[in-house]
Amino acid sequence: MESLIGLVNRIQRACTVLGDHGGADGALPTLWEALPSVAVVGGQSSGKSSVLESIVGRDFLPRGSGIVTRRPLVLQLHKTEEGQQEYAEFLHLPNRKFTDFSLVRREIQDETDRITGSGRSKQISPIPIQLSIYSPNVVNLTLIDLPGLTKVAVEGQPESIVEDIENMVRSYVEKPNSIILAISPANQDIATSDAIKLSREVDPTGERTFGVLTKLDLMDKGTNALEVLEGRSYRLQFPWVGIVNRSQADINKNVDMIAARRNEREYFETSPDYSHLASKMGSEYLAKLLSKHLESVIRARIPSITSLINKTIEELEKEMDHLGRPVAADAGVSLAGGDRIYGVFDNQLPAALKKLPLDHGYQPHLIAPEQGYRRLIEGALSYFRGPAEASVDAVHFVLKELVRKSIGETQELRRFPSLQAELAAASYEALERFREDGRKTTLRLVDMEASYLTVEFFRKLPQEMGNLQAQGQGPQAHGQGHPQGQTQAQAQSATLDRYSDGHFRRIASNVSSYIMMVSDTLRNTIPKAVVYCQVREAKRSLLNYFYSQIGKKEGKQLAQLLDEDPAQMERRLQCAKRLELYKSARDEIDSVAWTR
Repeated sequence: MESLIGLVNRIQRACTVLGDHGGADGALPTLWEALPSVAVVGGQSSGKSSVLESIVGRDFLPRGSGIVTRRPLVLQLHKTEEGQQEYAEFLHLPNRKFTDFSLVRREIQDETDRITGSGRSKQISPIPIQLSIYSPNVVNLTLIDLPGLTKVAVEGQPESIVEDIENMVRSYVEKPNSIILAISPANQDIATSDAIKLSREVDPTGERTFGVLTKLDLMDKGTNALEVLEGRSYRLQFPWVGIVNRSQADINKNVDMIAARRNEREYFETSPDYSHLASKMGSEYLAKLLSKHLESVIRARIPSITSLINKTIEELEKEMDHLGRPVAADAGVSLAGGDRIYGVFDNQLPAALKKLPLDHGYQPHLIAPEQGYRRLIEGALSYFRGPAEASVDAVHFVLKELVRKSIGETQELRRFPSLQAELAAASYEALERFREDGRKTTLRLVDMEASYLTVEFFRKLPQEMGNLQAQGQGPQAHGQGHPQGQTQAQAQSATLDRYSDGHFRRIASNVSSYIMMVSDTLRNTIPKAVVYCQVREAKRSLLNYFYSQIGKKEGKQLAQLLDEDPAQMERRLQCAKRLELYKSARDEIDSVAWTR
């Protein structure tokens, strides 16, 4: 199972990718700051780099005079199974494994120069380099190598370099979750140690400071560092650890770190001054001590870390709400819209039909019944075109108003005026197409009624005439002198009766009855046509149109459509990524912490 330190390493890497480190964002500290790590502090030429290389067991750090470490180096050590090959990975080169550690040194130097510049300027930068080393010869540990503290600026450096370095180092070690590894050379007075001076300021009780004495083998003959190592000169809550680094001659001879560790053990075991402390001296002991302490600190801080994570998730959720959640695809449908559409069919259309000028009177010159009836009916039916088109337009207006209102009242869209305009334009274009389909369909219904008169209607006309004759009102109901049973006088009388006022009123009544029959039919079919062509299509096709025409926009098109400040868009993206990171970290910490 993954160690707590390994889990913290992964979370810290993720935080670094998001830039979520090196300073609180708002009232709450960042997750990176809350996770314990070991900050390596020391003055220039204190042997700081040699201590790190001894812990790792590899020669991999740049060397030279002046300020060599000009950016923080977050060094994450991962212990692997025996026999596995050692390799290193940089966060900025995630797909490359370094097995040649001389190339690791070169990459650290190149990456430092990339940010701070090369040559004699010797600028510094708080942007960390993150390096992971996987090896069976290390313990799980996170170390942060910081620029060496200095007292004077050298040529090419700004006068503020001394203060700049101290401020950068202080920003790491003053955090309550930081474990301080204060490195001091044994051949200098501990009272003048830059590392001890700074650690005393930020950790006056010494409860999170580990003191390391280097260069014990370089002390003047007849002297030793027992006063410090035994805690009499400057007392810390943790025992001091002595280190014997490789000499410059060993470095020049390329003495490997495994041999250097062996030489270090022999030095303490055979030293007349330090042999009684040999079991608690050396770089191997220091690494194990720091690893054990770091894991215990992480475990003790889990409740506070989890609390911070939960608070930060709450803050990020609020910020996401403020910045705006992802735009909802469907703004919803207004229930009032359906009522308004039904109002068109139940009130507006019937009222319009009733107002039609269908009281034509009669036209005496229309003699032939079918032709006369057809012309009367066709003329009357032409008036239905107006109400039909008015119904289409009224529903179109309702739909258009619904779309406008929905887009305007959708909270997520208010911050995107260009997107609102695009959605409205797309909606109106589609609704216009639906209106044209509705207009054509309803007018076709009216034309169908006018082009074919109901057969039963004309069949009834002779029957009506026959019934009138049988009642003595028709021309054949008089006399037998005519070849058809009529006298000449009776025939003339019948002809006069045929053009009487009552006859024309009967025709007008028949036409009116037919028109009302058609009106009832259209009153039912026009709403069906409008719903089918407009309402149904609006409900079915509008979202599909948005998805196909607007949803496919990406990159610059989408950015222009959303027309937000690029900084705000980036802020939303980073906020979402941080939210995902913190939720994932919470779950992982819970799963690892409570199953061990």
